[in-house]
Amino acid sequence: MNAFYKRSVDQIDARRISPNDSNYFVLLFDEKDGGTTCVAVVEIFTVGGKTPPNTHRAADELFFVLSGQGRALCNGQATELRKGDALLVKPGSEHIVENTGDKKLYTLTVMVPDEKFGALIRRGTPVELDDEDRAVLCG
Repeated sequence: MNAFYKRSVDQIDARRISPNDSNYFVLLFDEKDGGTTCVAVVEIFTVGGKTPPNTHRAADELFFVLSGQGRALCNGQATELRKGDALLVKPGSEHIVENTGDKKLYTLTVMVPDEKFGALIRRGTPVELDDEDRAVLCG
């Protein structure tokens, strides 16, 4: 067993869970790629985009804002998000994350445990990363 698992931007793809979703995911690590019990993605929200309301039974979900600005609504409470902010959503909390800026919102999103979220993303529709996406992903 390897002590680490490394991937580069050329080895990852992006997927949208449902064709009409306004956010999509760059899958970094999950059970299949990395053999981990968490899922780590860069979540990309188009301008005006947001997640559907969702709740995770047993998973903590962490959002770290890499670029852009947004808002999180958790169990009726709202908080603004901007680059450098971290948000932890506890299990059982209904939440929505939305892009409130005039450019895309990028978050490093980690869910522990995975709750099969990686598999759900893998079944999604492929998305081509654009120049803005690559610039944020590659620094």
